[in-house]
Amino acid sequence: MPILDTSLVIERVKNTTEVTVIEFPPILKYHRFFGKIYLVEREDFEFALKLQIELRKIGLPKALSDLLIASICINRNEELITRDSDFLDIAKVSNLKIKLVD
Repeated sequence: MPILDTSLVIERVKNTTEVTVIEFPPILKYHRFFGKIYLVEREDFEFALKLQIELRKIGLPKALSDLLIASICINRNEELITRDSDFLDIAKVSNLKIKLVD
């Protein structure tokens, strides 16, 4: 089941990450939210570091929140649906499954 980035979670509430909940706490009170919240684990932080190292090598470092969301998706073999094109750069250095929408 795909994971939604903060930029889409307001419109299409399904599964999300703990990072998104921190970025947008009102999601917890949204009456249509019945999805799963993926919690950040130590392995997600470790993988985020690896991603950032690779991104810095190509001159495209990213924000911690984006790195953690990508790491959660990769580590759980989930697709990320987002409007944020920064995730395309992360996909260049990883096996992030991403669907970019308008």
